[in-house]
Amino acid sequence: MNADSRDDLQSFQVNLTGVVDLLSKHIYSSPRVYLRELLQNGRDALAARAELDGADASRGIRITPLSEHNDTFQFQDDGVGLTADEMTELLSTVGRSSKRDIFDLPRSDYLGQFGIGLLSCFMVADQIVIQSRSARGSAPVEWIGNSDGTFSVRELEGDLPIGTTVSLKPRFDQHDLLSTPTVLSLARTFAEFLPVGVRVDLPGGGSETVTHEAPFLEAHTASASDLLRYGSELLGVEPFAAIPLSVPGTNTTGVAYVLPSSPPPGARQANRVYLGRMLLSENVDALVPDWAFFVRVVLNSTALTPTASRESLVDDDILEHTRTAIGTVLRQWVLEMAARHPAQLNDFVQIHALALKSLVIYDEELAKFITPWLSVETTLGRMTIESLTRDHTQLRYAETVDEFRQIASIASPDRPVINGGYIYDTEIARMLPTIVDGLTVDRVSVLDELDFLEVPPLEVRSVVAKLEDRASAVLADADCAVIVRGVPAADVTGLYLADPEVLRSIDRRSAREISRPGLWKNVLGKMDAFAEDRLASDGTSKSLARLCLNWNNPVVVTLSTLRDDAVFSRTIELLYVQALLTSQRPLSVRDRAMMTNSMSDLIAMSVALGDSLPESSPL
Repeated sequence: MNADSRDDLQSFQVNLTGVVDLLSKHIYSSPRVYLRELLQNGRDALAARAELDGADASRGIRITPLSEHNDTFQFQDDGVGLTADEMTELLSTVGRSSKRDIFDLPRSDYLGQFGIGLLSCFMVADQIVIQSRSARGSAPVEWIGNSDGTFSVRELEGDLPIGTTVSLKPRFDQHDLLSTPTVLSLARTFAEFLPVGVRVDLPGGGSETVTHEAPFLEAHTASASDLLRYGSELLGVEPFAAIPLSVPGTNTTGVAYVLPSSPPPGARQANRVYLGRMLLSENVDALVPDWAFFVRVVLNSTALTPTASRESLVDDDILEHTRTAIGTVLRQWVLEMAARHPAQLNDFVQIHALALKSLVIYDEELAKFITPWLSVETTLGRMTIESLTRDHTQLRYAETVDEFRQIASIASPDRPVINGGYIYDTEIARMLPTIVDGLTVDRVSVLDELDFLEVPPLEVRSVVAKLEDRASAVLADADCAVIVRGVPAADVTGLYLADPEVLRSIDRRSAREISRPGLWKNVLGKMDAFAEDRLASDGTSKSLARLCLNWNNPVVVTLSTLRDDAVFSRTIELLYVQALLTSQRPLSVRDRAMMTNSMSDLIAMSVALGDSLPESSPL
């Protein structure tokens, strides 16, 4: 950059009215934070005075809300106070300053915090009046600031006690936020654990002190009953357990409460965080690892970094260190419970199985303790992994629920199959050989399982082959081939079997049938065509579903001898629909039409047969 171009440079013109509007109305999520910011200022002022001339338990904060007899809200603290120069600097900090950038938040010094936090009051009032006397020795001063960015500072005659009083007259639409019920509620929410006394004047006289001790601050020394009592107040129900937390590296202490019931899928983590014992938020969702959604945490810290609005945490290295440390504590708690309190662990697993499954697939040490207690669905019923692996050295798993449902009908009891279609269950099945010595686990498909079904005897092979051909011709339009095998359960007439690629094709076709002509229907058609072209390029014929008729069932044996083509066709169609329903597959438009037409034709044929019989016939 040359000298001539440097001469053309101009300074930004800061519109103070716009800055005030931006910070006071847009950086904060709700006008209710005005009281939190005043409380923060008051607490900081009291801390600064204690550093200057020593602590004094009589000092504190007094709030006078609006009432029938009082049209001005007042917030008074016995803190360090402000001088006239600091009053002026207050506005320049907000507007422009060679020493500070207005967006360099959060401030670490008291004056900066006071200036930025004070702006939140413009959400409830158009004018802020501050009267203050500094503990460092100076005349009392008054600062009057307006929401249009103008202000005035003057010295006051007479004497004022050391400290600061902020006076607000509510805007026409914010009277309720400065009234006694709301102020009391907000003061209890934000300030109940502050290390300084906070009292709120009541309309009928007297006051209520809202501050008290916080049991979670000394969780390692507090009694279990006290922690559980506070957890019940926090959650609205008694927690399953209370786990003390301590992260010395970030000066963080608190409690993790184990929920007594599993939270809904996708539920946000609503953890409560205090900074310097002032409430930051009741809904911090990045404080614990994602897998630990079985806990709700309440903690206090002096090192975690708040955002500019002080309503959430900055996701920085400090937060990451704290999150990792909390995860380590929770993991250790589970390990100790597995080693020392197996009955409690069993109850815990029943409640939070999903969270534990997500945990063990990433933690080999924890998996050795926890996995045996987990349960999975199998072809033998729902079982714990401990009982399943105790009785079997060879296991198999199906990757989808649809595959499992089909396999469950034909699987041998000696070769159980795990339903891996639920979240994490496939991963857990695959890792079992690393936990249980001598165990093998293999994936199984529907077509693999067909190989283990009994083939009909040699002497009836020709009859069976003819039955397969006739039945396959009936179901050709349904893209279903028919095979005959011996299924152990004699009461089963037929099973619907299809590999995942076939099921996906069927789902696409069903969606296309109910779609209106247009882009989506064309897209589904092109997807089907692409899938078939891919099969052709691999040298594979069109992939078909299969109806497996059970040769051990008398109905199927009778069908093999039936000569009436009409009755045969309608019966095969009904067996096909029955197999679909048994496998919990939804019926397509074509399937429903097939069922209706088949039943109608069989009824019509039965009526015709009845009419043709002589009257003496028992039919």
